[in-house]
Amino acid sequence: MTDKLIEIWQIVVSKLLIHRKTLALGLGVLLAFALPPFNQIWALFVSFSMVMFLCCQTNSLKKLAAQGYFFGFGFFAAGFYWIGNALLVDPVKTGWLYPITLFLNGAFFGLFTIAPFMMSKLGKNTVSKIILFAATWCLVAEWLRSFILTGFPWNPISSAVSFSPAMLQTLTIWGTYGLSLVLIILASWPVFWILNPSKKTAFIAVLSFVAIDLLWEYGLYVLVNRPHVQDGNSIMVRLVQPSIPQAMKWNREIAEQNLAKYIELSKGSDNHYIDFTVWGETASPFDLTFDTAHVAKIKKAVPKNGYLVTGFLRHEIGNTPEEDALYNSLAVMTKQGLVLDTYDKSHLVPFGEYIPFRQYLPSWLQPVANSVGQFGKGIQYQTINLVDYPEFAPLICYEIIFSGQVIRKENKPKWMIVLTNDGWYGNSAGPYQHLAAAQMRAVEEGISIVRSANSGISALISPYGIIKTKLDLNEEGYIDVAVKPDTARQTLFGKYGNIIPVFMSLALILLVLLFSVRQHKN
Repeated sequence: MTDKLIEIWQIVVSKLLIHRKTLALGLGVLLAFALPPFNQIWALFVSFSMVMFLCCQTNSLKKLAAQGYFFGFGFFAAGFYWIGNALLVDPVKTGWLYPITLFLNGAFFGLFTIAPFMMSKLGKNTVSKIILFAATWCLVAEWLRSFILTGFPWNPISSAVSFSPAMLQTLTIWGTYGLSLVLIILASWPVFWILNPSKKTAFIAVLSFVAIDLLWEYGLYVLVNRPHVQDGNSIMVRLVQPSIPQAMKWNREIAEQNLAKYIELSKGSDNHYIDFTVWGETASPFDLTFDTAHVAKIKKAVPKNGYLVTGFLRHEIGNTPEEDALYNSLAVMTKQGLVLDTYDKSHLVPFGEYIPFRQYLPSWLQPVANSVGQFGKGIQYQTINLVDYPEFAPLICYEIIFSGQVIRKENKPKWMIVLTNDGWYGNSAGPYQHLAAAQMRAVEEGISIVRSANSGISALISPYGIIKTKLDLNEEGYIDVAVKPDTARQTLFGKYGNIIPVFMSLALILLVLLFSVRQHKN
């Protein structure tokens, strides 16, 4: 019976190889189901083991490059499908661009997955091919992607295990890209059975699941033995989530109504015990640095004995209209309406907050391009220090997805406040993937993260990546959370950052190549 099943499997595989590019495309789409909120871990094993099978079937760089491109096209088009939802906020004006955006996501980001496939050619056996593929993926498809055109490192492979805080604990050692490297290597092991079905190779395939379980066991040990801090060391934070539809958020006619909603929710039944009330990204479309009329209204939302932290649009007036600048900013306001400190977003979203090479776009795209703001860029790695409170790192939306690039390494802050607005993306995977990124940053840096989102998901995340409490997507209301800065911990990754996974990857590539050269000489 077993022999018959193996024979059938070999026939299936031989048929699949007739359509390699289509198979690679399909495997890329399948891999997207391993990402939040689906977290189908089995998709990691199927995708990467079959990908390695394809890499073992040819030595042609041209064929490997084509397979790599189609795989990346499928993965990124499916994984980033939700980006197009932003175009549906005004479907008459920009809805027609949705399929184009879907295609461009795959077409551009697919370029980053060519290198791992081509690098596998240098491997002399299956083990070396797996290592070269995984290490190059870490370097090119994830790390390099984090800074090309200001970077878009969304959906690293390691986010597939974000559903389990235990699985995230090794992030303190080798970070997001290092965990991706390890997961790809382990998920590829079933290829040994695919290439040569037998009891021995079946055992190797099973070992991959055992190794994954060891990662979970290690994380569980860390969580069970973590120190506990008494409630007396807490900072009370109120997260306000008005869940204003994106189409209404920028409607000038109801801007006052939207602001009133924020203010009303902030008052709650009682806020005298609240230290910080936190609103989402661009909660105020009014510039709080000089708009005294709206500041007078907003200060009603400030806790009696605390502060309001809110997103707003800050205008900087230049000597000429051309020198005027607009910033996506964060403000800290007192009960008296005094803005104590501000932070300007430093990592801007390409094609959302600025358009690269705007001046070179064709004329037919100018109407769409002109609807995208050109925001000014702030200074990275800022901290805000208030009397009687530990300093915190302010971040706005997109900035939280950058592994190793969220807070300063020296004199690290004890906690972080992230303001965001995922309302652009509706009921999609986007907000869940964004939340997973915040979980991963909390573990990497070892600090608590307070996340306030206009339409969700607002949450308190512990330094161990545990979501302590949250307001779900599209849920209206507020939650009061207790942040414990004393639970902050020093991590190896927090100290050295992406030097660790980059070194791991380069060292593995060098070792494999040296071994291959020595084998060739012998």
